[in-house]
Amino acid sequence: MSERKYRQRGYQDEPRARDRQGPKPAQGPREKPEGPKTPNLMASHEVFRCSRCGNLLALPVQPDSRCARCGVDLHSCIQCASFDTSARFECAQPILARVSPKDAKNTCVSFTARTTVERQTGTPGPTSARQAFDDLFK
Repeated sequence: MSERKYRQRGYQDEPRARDRQGPKPAQGPREKPEGPKTPNLMASHEVFRCSRCGNLLALPVQPDSRCARCGVDLHSCIQCASFDTSARFECAQPILARVSPKDAKNTCVSFTARTTVERQTGTPGPTSARQAFDDLFK
C-alpha cells in the first residue's frame, strides 16, 4: 500500500518542472542603481479650516474672530484640537464643567486651533494669457 493517505493522482506524481529543465546557469551579482530612489511626493502643508463650511482660514485665531463665509465663531469648542465627542464633557483636556453650546465663542485657556495636513495637488496657474497659450504646446 502507498504511504500517501489518498490514492488520487496529484502534484507529487510527476517531478517538478524546475527539476526537469536542469539547474539554472549561475548569474553574476545584480547591479544596483546608483543613488537613492527619490519618488515624486506631493508637497504638504498645514491648514486651518472652518469645521462648518470648510473655508480656509488664517492662523493664529483671535478670540473674537468669525468665519468669513458662514459666520461661526472660530474660538469655540468645535474648532479646537481637543474637541472629542466621545470624551467627558466632549473635551480631551481635563475641564471642570461642560461648555455649552459648542459652536459659541468661549474663553477656554486650552484652546488650540484644529489643523490638518493637506497635500498640495494643484499646480500654480499661469501668470499671463500668453504663457497659458505657450504651455498648451509644450
